[in-house]
Amino acid sequence: MSTEPRGGRAPLWRDRAFGTYCIAQTLSAAGNAFAYLAVPLLVLEATGSVAQMGLLTAVAGAASVAAGIFGGVLVDRYDRRRLMIVADLVRLVLFGLVPLVWLVSPQVWLLFVVLPICAAAGMLFQVAAVTAVRNLVDADRITEANGRLQATFAATAVLGPLLAGVVSARFGPAVAIAVNAVSFALSAVGLRLIRLRTAQPADTTPMARERPLVEFLAGARFLWRQPVLRALTALLSVFIFLTYGFTDVLIYHVTHDLGGTEGTVGTVLGLAALGTVAGALLVAPLRRRRGFGATWIGAHAICGFAVAGVGVATTVPTVTALTAVYLCCLSVGGICSMSLRQEITPDHLLGRVTSAFWSTHYALGPAGAAILTWAAGRYGVPTVALVAGVGCLLVAVGGLFTPIRRAGAEPASTAPGLGPAPAVGATGG
Repeated sequence: MSTEPRGGRAPLWRDRAFGTYCIAQTLSAAGNAFAYLAVPLLVLEATGSVAQMGLLTAVAGAASVAAGIFGGVLVDRYDRRRLMIVADLVRLVLFGLVPLVWLVSPQVWLLFVVLPICAAAGMLFQVAAVTAVRNLVDADRITEANGRLQATFAATAVLGPLLAGVVSARFGPAVAIAVNAVSFALSAVGLRLIRLRTAQPADTTPMARERPLVEFLAGARFLWRQPVLRALTALLSVFIFLTYGFTDVLIYHVTHDLGGTEGTVGTVLGLAALGTVAGALLVAPLRRRRGFGATWIGAHAICGFAVAGVGVATTVPTVTALTAVYLCCLSVGGICSMSLRQEITPDHLLGRVTSAFWSTHYALGPAGAAILTWAAGRYGVPTVALVAGVGCLLVAVGGLFTPIRRAGAEPASTAPGLGPAPAVGATGG
């Protein structure tokens, strides 16, 4: 890592470790973009039911939440890079089974086995990946690094669904899932080529071994004692409940209501991913100029309008544009909250705080996905999207009455409500 003064430091893209890490993550994200489209299409093709799509999303989400309880403990105990490689290899094997079985005969039950395990491995991977950023770059470049990573992922996500749509239309969704499996092998190889920094001395508080639940609660207590993180956790729990099934509803809307094909869905998701690119590039300057609170609240308010608009849109281009707006603001809000946690959490607690944060606010997601997709099939997409959009807007309004509104920009640790939390031991004692 460069040791030049701040004003003369080389751009992040010239840092070999960060660049290699970014490439590995991009390969994984590219494969996920295929599965993002191919799995719902596989279920829709086999069953014709949006409710079944939502149920699979719910089951996978529940497994992800369960894994999150212990994922942070593992990340804080063991080598983060090694855990990410293991998670990649697990997903390589399991996703690779799907196209092999589909060659013989479609077996929807297999997806209800494979997807939850892969979702659990993915949660472990994501917790490790978020904490690894802190071991790759200097503290004052965390938001920039997250923005760069998310912009790269999003750029890949533009091409991913487009190609997935073409592959699914030409060869079937099962082949698109095979591409996803291969991407995890490439990601694992890339991760083998990097080394993470060791934590700074101030962050290396010894971690005594306790029961996993006790260690998890150490992260949960840290969240509770930080006013802004506490408010974010509560509001995001509601937001995730309302939007966790959005992709399934979107795919159903495009194919069922607007008469689109698999290729159309790929085009919509691919072009809409440009919004994620825009959000990732805009987040750092927005946060510097407007502060954390205004940026986060504004992003989630716009998300609400976009979700409601998708339901009433009657043309594919309009749906694509509104989804791009939604993904742009989702990216801005997500990077803001992720960067905040990385900045103010001690390194020895970062994995547990991340997993506690995600596990808590994703806890309602599976139920939300099941309810949202069932309601879309029963009452129609316009009604469901309007209710979800209004709910997202109320989440943003709620932020105005919490410490989130007063949270500043840089540095995060000096913003109102972001001072040091009461002392929390490594094991929560």
